[in-house]
Amino acid sequence: MSRRLTHHCGRFRPATLSRRALLRDAACGFGAVAAAALLHRESARAAHAALPALHHPARATSVIFLYMDGGVSQVDSFDPKPQLARDAGKNPRSLFKVDATQFNNVGSVLPSPWKFREYGQSGIPVSELFPHVGSVVDELAVVRSMTSEFPEHTNANYFLHTGSGLQGRPSMGAWTTYGLGSENSDLPGFMVINGGLIPPGGLDNFTNGFLPATFQGSVIKPTPNGLANVSRREKSAELQMAKLALAQRLDRDFLARMADEAPAPDALESAIANQELAWRMQAEVPELLDLSGETAATKRAYGFEAGHGQTRTFAAECLLARRMVERGVRFVELTCPAGNGDRWDQHQNLRDGHWKNALSVDQPIAALIRDLKDRGMLDSTLVVWSGEFGRTPFAQGSDGRDHNPQAFTLWMAGGGVKGGTIVGATDDYGYRVVEKAFTIHDLHATMLHILGLDHTRLTYRFSGRDIRLTDVYGNVIRDVLA
Repeated sequence: MSRRLTHHCGRFRPATLSRRALLRDAACGFGAVAAAALLHRESARAAHAALPALHHPARATSVIFLYMDGGVSQVDSFDPKPQLARDAGKNPRSLFKVDATQFNNVGSVLPSPWKFREYGQSGIPVSELFPHVGSVVDELAVVRSMTSEFPEHTNANYFLHTGSGLQGRPSMGAWTTYGLGSENSDLPGFMVINGGLIPPGGLDNFTNGFLPATFQGSVIKPTPNGLANVSRREKSAELQMAKLALAQRLDRDFLARMADEAPAPDALESAIANQELAWRMQAEVPELLDLSGETAATKRAYGFEAGHGQTRTFAAECLLARRMVERGVRFVELTCPAGNGDRWDQHQNLRDGHWKNALSVDQPIAALIRDLKDRGMLDSTLVVWSGEFGRTPFAQGSDGRDHNPQAFTLWMAGGGVKGGTIVGATDDYGYRVVEKAFTIHDLHATMLHILGLDHTRLTYRFSGRDIRLTDVYGNVIRDVLA
């Protein structure tokens, strides 16, 4: 599959590579030379298997990662700043040091157009954008002091997902399934429910990188007729199975011929395993997608009857995520639904853009947390809500906000998390962290810790070095732990 990336605030669109084109390219000399090199490289990558045991007792066994693509404004969601209203319209440079922004179109101080109110016994303030999430705030640990290293979407997305701003590193979902494996042999351990748009950086946000290909994220897009990329293409199951058997026989014959040159190659072994999994998924997925057993009350709670179409889309994503976790999927990531324009990336028209995006996700997310709790699953599921960075407290132009990697907010809920907690703080304008600054490496270390994995010991040998998700950094955010 080739990749084309438009303007950095544009969207990645995959261009298909046909089987005919692939075979044509292979016939031009790729096959013999590149396959041998690939097999040697992949055999080195497969030096480790999944861990035989946890490093310490786990507080959760699965993760649901709610990815808010584009950069939610912290001062309009979970980090209220009254000072913005007092200094509205002023030049921010007269109030604090302003660093270069993505577009260097620095406007005046912009107060939030939304009011905040305190919710729950904890009294955590939440914007009126998120009244439903506010109703479950006692389950949340809100971290107001997150930082990133990149002000641009693509690199920031890679950093959030893989711990590196560079393309090609394994994603956090791949690391999780590498460490823990999957609890269901008929479903991938790492699944991404695509709401309609792939974020900047493309599918490399969900890649296995140098880990064996069996840990690759499986991106699915639900349709009224099932999953668009899992549906059987052949007229009969027998014909499909015959083609699969032929492909596997050819792969194994190739493995046998290459055995002396590249012992135990992972590339084709993983391909064979993935082909077999895809076949088994055709039997498992229809049951997974069959919502007839879900009550009308459950569907209504998630937002299946909402007037806003994107709410209904994200409601289906959240309900499907719960069903995946029930069936043993280890790591589930949800992307934002298409249809609201530029997701959370409001460089202009903040009021309309953030309102539509919040309307899409607020009710389904709160319903997901309640549903997990009612079913006794929240204690074993870590739920994380995050974007790749925050936004500026001053306007970009007149009515938008620019990217701000110096401060953003995320929250966690579920297994091992101390609900009703606020961690860290930003300055009076929400521009910089002033208390307990945390990094993406700290987030990853915390997620792995809750899953029973020591981020310093979860390593993979590649290019002569033991590499880990957190590189040489990262500390567990102890303040969020129950």
